[in-house]
Amino acid sequence: MREMLVRFSNEESGASSIEYGLLAAGIAVAMLTSMSLLSCSLASVFNNISTGLKAL
Repeated sequence: MREMLVRFSNEESGASSIEYGLLAAGIAVAMLTSMSLLSCSLASVFNNISTGLKAL
């Protein structure tokens, strides 16, 4: 039993997958934040274009 606990505590493959999962979650949060900020400015640009085209 003790030997099995020692092997389990030395096992690092699970830690790698958890780190990759945290990294992927961080990237997803950054992408969602930047997309939400960018969408506001894009909506403004398209509204300006629409207004300009209606004036023609």
